[in-house]
Amino acid sequence: MRRLTVLFLFCTFLASAQTPTRKFEPVGFAQVSINDGFWKPTMDQVATTTLQACIYQTEVKTPRIRNFEKVARNKNEKHEGIFYDDSDVYKALEAIAYSLKNHPDAALEKKADEWIDKIAAAQQPDGYINTYYTLGRMNERWTDMSMHEDYNGGHLIEAAVAYYNATNKRKLLDVAIRFADHFDSLFGPGKRHWVTGHQELELALVKLYRVTGDKKYLNLAHWLLEERGHKYARGYTWTEWKDTAYAQDAVPVRDQKEITGHAVRAMYLYTGAADVAALTGDEGYMKAMNTVWEDVVYRNMYLTGGIGSSGNNEGFSNDYDLPNEQAYCETCASVGMVFWNQRMNLLTGDSKFIDVLERSLYNGARDGLSLSGDHFFYGNPLASKGQHFRREWFGTACCPANVARLVASVGDYIYGASDNGLWVHLFIGSQTTVKMGKTDVPISTQTNYPWEGNVKFTLAPAKKVKFALHLRIPSWVNAEPAPGELYNFQDKASQNFTLLVNGKPATYTMDKGYAVIDREWKKDDKVELTLLMEVKRIVARAEVKQDEERIALQRGPLVYCVEGADNNGKAWDFIVPDQTSFQTNFDKNLLGGVVTIKFQSPVIMVSPDGQSVSTQTKTITAIPYYSWCNRGQNPMQVWLPKKIKDIKVNY
Repeated sequence: MRRLTVLFLFCTFLASAQTPTRKFEPVGFAQVSINDGFWKPTMDQVATTTLQACIYQTEVKTPRIRNFEKVARNKNEKHEGIFYDDSDVYKALEAIAYSLKNHPDAALEKKADEWIDKIAAAQQPDGYINTYYTLGRMNERWTDMSMHEDYNGGHLIEAAVAYYNATNKRKLLDVAIRFADHFDSLFGPGKRHWVTGHQELELALVKLYRVTGDKKYLNLAHWLLEERGHKYARGYTWTEWKDTAYAQDAVPVRDQKEITGHAVRAMYLYTGAADVAALTGDEGYMKAMNTVWEDVVYRNMYLTGGIGSSGNNEGFSNDYDLPNEQAYCETCASVGMVFWNQRMNLLTGDSKFIDVLERSLYNGARDGLSLSGDHFFYGNPLASKGQHFRREWFGTACCPANVARLVASVGDYIYGASDNGLWVHLFIGSQTTVKMGKTDVPISTQTNYPWEGNVKFTLAPAKKVKFALHLRIPSWVNAEPAPGELYNFQDKASQNFTLLVNGKPATYTMDKGYAVIDREWKKDDKVELTLLMEVKRIVARAEVKQDEERIALQRGPLVYCVEGADNNGKAWDFIVPDQTSFQTNFDKNLLGGVVTIKFQSPVIMVSPDGQSVSTQTKTITAIPYYSWCNRGQNPMQVWLPKKIKDIKVNY
């Protein structure tokens, strides 16, 4: 009777849900051609070097592919590695799918098809697939919610959808559908309870719904969200969880107000919740997502867009606890911030979410991938005495393939479109075509962003057509901070931006951070947006004790740091007084080509006998944060002291 009641209530809840509520739809990466001077070389690097590193590690150096082969042989062989290793295969396949669309490669596609054949051969007749359990533990499957069976399955689904969209091949998609149907046969209203230990399946099921049109996958994603916060996890062996807040299970999702626990799990959960809210109109989820977002961004986010300050739980500690040298800031968490903030923008039409997405994309996430494309950061600290270095791989290897799939799919985040509106979120050199009514509207973006602030758009509809063009005005150009902001400018901005249409001042209105030009457009209309690229001094709220009496430097979307490689091996021996002036210069020979910030600073000099100190003015060079530690181990700081007494403050 109780299960029938639960089933009735859940079905009633779904029936009462409101209509879909996305403000516009993203223009997918497959419809966007990128020629950007900043992102195109990185995407090419991922398509070649990064993906080859992932393939080598997955096939040769580690047993990930061998485990699938063992299952297919069915000779009672043992599983090698960690129980969640299957997910890294799927993430690499997803990255390959995106890359094949941007950078066609017959050999790479052949390798992906080989992997897919091995994955399909490892699937059980009932649709179950998980090498850890299939190799000797079949009697234990679906008994421990913390063991990532659903997490692995979610990444399988994401890879399958991406590969189908990129190649029109559906073998992996059919594997994913059979897995999802298997899960649906066991769990759901009136069946067994299940609270995912590592969220991921929720957002993946929404993607599966979008590609198949089968609403049971959306309903199942919604049900998984509804399972949380009701103590359904009790009675299982929680091998990872110290408490249910670790995986955001302490209270129901719609009642959550604070960010807790593991950062990556939180990002995947809230991305899934935003997806479900957008499709169902669930106001409870919408309200919760906004409340939790404010807790993350206004009290628990680093200037780089990184989140998760604590290594103990790979996640959150207390509000405003943002240590720099000990910052965990997992690369995957910054990738998750991009996912979540995109969904929040689609849900609300508010550019503040793209502001955070851009911060995470250009700083916290981009930092996770070396300039050579074959070394990685798992954590991304904001200060170092030289102990940090980039690695070829990790025992837990989620980050390399995760940042690869993000970079390869960056086209997903540039444009959005509705029936009567075109949105430009990110300033990345590219072309796409959107449909306004029955008229195709090609648009191209030309820019040297983030090094320069001039962005030019050319619109070329075949015939005149009226629609609203929404151009995001980044929050970093604003003179006044938003209420509750964790980081603010020390100085007022001298101006905001200029906007021209066909060489004349544009008529526009501002709506949720977008400049909106609503007019009839004709072929070869040109729009020019100019953003002043000043060096901004950033200060943190007083509650962030680790940044007290310190400043950070930001230019455009890029956060800067001082690294020893540019400053005689030192980065902790100088101050930046308030009267300091800054000079910028693009150095094409440094770190793949970057704009540097140089300034004169008092540097502390210690006498040879160590008995006295003095100061000497020297030129200090700052570089974009994402580019640090590409020249070996050396010290680095993002938050720079303003006074001599703070030089020895221990981060």
